[in-house]
Amino acid sequence: MLSRTPPQRPAVYAEEALVSAILSGEYPAGSALLAERQLAEALGVTRPTLREALQRLSRDGWLSIRQGKPTLVNDYRRDGGLNVLTALVQHAPQLPRNFVPDLLDVRCALAPAYTRQAVTRSRPAVLEALAGAEVLPDTSQAFAAFDWALHRALTVASGNPIYTLILNGFAGFYEQMARRYFARPEARAASRAFYKSLQAAAEAGDDALAGQVTETMMTRSLALWAKARKPSAR
Repeated sequence: MLSRTPPQRPAVYAEEALVSAILSGEYPAGSALLAERQLAEALGVTRPTLREALQRLSRDGWLSIRQGKPTLVNDYRRDGGLNVLTALVQHAPQLPRNFVPDLLDVRCALAPAYTRQAVTRSRPAVLEALAGAEVLPDTSQAFAAFDWALHRALTVASGNPIYTLILNGFAGFYEQMARRYFARPEARAASRAFYKSLQAAAEAGDDALAGQVTETMMTRSLALWAKARKPSAR
């Protein structure tokens, strides 16, 4: 339910409270928000503060503001932008069930491309990012941190800042989920082998092979995540 305890930044509070209400199903896609006066009262904020929050949510695709008519809740999966991804990550307990598998599926499409471009454009940067992989401690925390740093370095080395912007939207959340994923020895072993293969491809300057081994690993990670999410793997 909507709370009446705004923090120091009321507009941010109102925005987050509304996103939480949408994700929880209190305001499903296609439904109308309360009238502005009622909604501001329910949230414990002023109407100008509420309007500021509504405008931001409309900009990001959560809502459709209609002049003289009730504000409608959009289907964020269809109408949302990149900022919706960031908001979803910040509301991790309310994430849709298939969010992580869907995210990994997208990574399967993007990672081979930015890895291939990274090897083509900046092979030394790729090798530097892989330095230390052979002596990586066999812990989920170490692997999660290393994997995040590696993929971020690859996006930067690719020369396309859009890859980095997309990945940065999952900072924190990436490592949180990765620690769960890397809790399985099988996942750590698979990534250790991947780092070794990628290093060999980068040393040879073989961008096609780098993309291929990355695609293979990203595809395998989907199956490994399916195991990691099972109760027995926790």
